[in-house]
Amino acid sequence: MRRSLSKFPGWRFGLGQFNYLLVNCEAGSHCASRSTNGEVIFSGNLNEYSTRTFETSCASSLENQPKDNSVSDMLVDSFGRLHTYLRISLTERCNLRCQYCMPADGVELTPNAQLLSNAEILRLANLFVSSGVNKIRLTGGEPTVRKDIEDICLGLSKLKGLETLTMTTNGITLARKLPRLKECGLSSVNISLDTLVPAKFEFMTRRKGHEKVMNSINAAVDLGYHPVKVNCVVMRGFNDDEICDFVDLTREKPINVRFIEFMPFDGNVWNVKKLVPYSEMMDTVIKHFPSIKRLQDHPTDTAKNFAIDGHQGRVSFITSMTEHFCAGCNRLRILADGNFKVCLFGPSEVSLRDPLRDGAEDDELREIISAAVKRKKASHAGMFDLAKTANRPMIHIGG
Repeated sequence: MRRSLSKFPGWRFGLGQFNYLLVNCEAGSHCASRSTNGEVIFSGNLNEYSTRTFETSCASSLENQPKDNSVSDMLVDSFGRLHTYLRISLTERCNLRCQYCMPADGVELTPNAQLLSNAEILRLANLFVSSGVNKIRLTGGEPTVRKDIEDICLGLSKLKGLETLTMTTNGITLARKLPRLKECGLSSVNISLDTLVPAKFEFMTRRKGHEKVMNSINAAVDLGYHPVKVNCVVMRGFNDDEICDFVDLTREKPINVRFIEFMPFDGNVWNVKKLVPYSEMMDTVIKHFPSIKRLQDHPTDTAKNFAIDGHQGRVSFITSMTEHFCAGCNRLRILADGNFKVCLFGPSEVSLRDPLRDGAEDDELREIISAAVKRKKASHAGMFDLAKTANRPMIHIGG
């Protein structure tokens, strides 16, 4: 498909600043479709279908939690949610300057000496995996800018009990690094891409590199990653007119395009007018792809997942703002500076780096972790309250 900037009149306005059972991101929900066989089929008059068809219910999947495992109790919060998914930010540095992630005037970076070392990352990761975590996602900043990324992947992939080692990346340098990362145990990959138009990419990221990202997506497909997940933050007036173009990416290749509602973080000038809700995105897709059908989601999936007849890939929606999925959340975060964060949107953090460097034994670290997990709230505060709540920029938290 030929694309030119003339196809997108006015795209600069309105932007002041950003499974299928395999999925990632911030929390999860058990999504039960309204049909008897676990799918929703679209055909006939679209007016017969309201967005209520896609409403989901949240369940915490307590029946899957291990019983009689005192160590795993560290990962269970006061609402009975078992946290088996750990996201580790490797760096605050990035080779892009995305407007929804980083304030226009940049951020103050933590000195390298205060960031977790390779050995510290592996020790903390082993502590979590031995306690029941079975999935680790590497984030940033941009994780591939860390020079010891291959060593970190190799060390993590050897942890007994770890089933999935994945990474979220902007794809700028991924194409040349991915073959070795796969050898080191990287089992899946998410690539962030918010526009298919090079000029818009440069505007959003304040850098060139659109072609490199597309090359990385194709390289991941060629290396056998299935699916290759592409994360797209949808913002009104910027890329909401590209939704169907992104869906087209799933036609010939095993790509899972994941549309993400625009979320508020420090410095990204969030405004509800820029938010394109899931219901609106879904309506757009249905009009152009009427064969879309709902898939059965895992209880801890963040995404609502769909298939389209004749497409190799999948389409998903991450609805953090309009239909949160906190009840099934199984995710925890370690930031690059060693702070432990139990909720993406919560401001509360506790340092694991400081006690680690002060000589704390594993049992002491488990007590700190367990206490933080037990303080986790039932759900986030809602998008309007979040917009007024102090929290770190996304570049510090980790994507």
